[in-house]
Amino acid sequence: MVQEVTQEAADDLVIYPDSDGEPMAQNTLQFNWIVKIKEGLEILFASIADVFIAGDLFWYPVKGDNSIKYAPDTMVVFGRPKGYRGSYLQWKEGNIPPQVVFEILSPSNTRQEMELKLNFYEKYGAEEYYVYDPDKNTLKGWLRSGKKLKPIKSINGWTSPRLGIKFVLTPVTLDIYRPDNRKFATPVELEEQIQQKEQRAQQAEQRAQQAEQLAQQAEQLTQQAEQRAQQAEQLAETERIAKLALQQELERERLRYQELLASLQERPNQQ
Repeated sequence: MVQEVTQEAADDLVIYPDSDGEPMAQNTLQFNWIVKIKEGLEILFASIADVFIAGDLFWYPVKGDNSIKYAPDTMVVFGRPKGYRGSYLQWKEGNIPPQVVFEILSPSNTRQEMELKLNFYEKYGAEEYYVYDPDKNTLKGWLRSGKKLKPIKSINGWTSPRLGIKFVLTPVTLDIYRPDNRKFATPVELEEQIQQKEQRAQQAEQRAQQAEQLAQQAEQLTQQAEQRAQQAEQLAETERIAKLALQQELERERLRYQELLASLQERPNQQ
């Protein structure tokens, strides 16, 4: 019992470094892809509190042994809260391993190094593992089956069971689609999309204003037409009244003429 307590105390004294002094990426292309995938996943799961996503963060799976570690280019952990971490100490995280990990290859990565990473992720519980080589535009993936990570045979068009994202290899690049069919984008591309949306919104507002102006003009034309119709109706009524008055005057004149004629015809008879 004393030995166990001593060992536990010794484990608690172990330091788990947050960095090994190595750069996050070996070149700008690799860095851009790390940021694109990591930030794309951050955006995708932003509203879900218990999905932790990190880039280039050391994952220590075994308490008391700081030599057992790797820092995936991107890791996704379901069931753990978002927030700051200097490293991912699995025993302090409910013993939940990252379920999905990504690696972006650079020319300096060796086959032996990548085999060691695959063995590590397989041994310590990753469910999905993806490796993208942006220089060669190749994508490989592994899916857990029991205790093993087995290669995904048809990776082009593959949808991640955990993440719900789809991988599509074009002749020149890798496109990653969210469940809503929107593509992952770099921060610059996202800014361009925002600007385009703002421009479209401004154009839509301008079109709405133009439509409103046209509607106002149409209303004014309608009012003018109604006024002209009323004026024409009033003129027609005036003309009708004038014509009726003329007819009445003519009728009176006719009657007076007839009376005068009758009067003249009566005079000889009176003589």
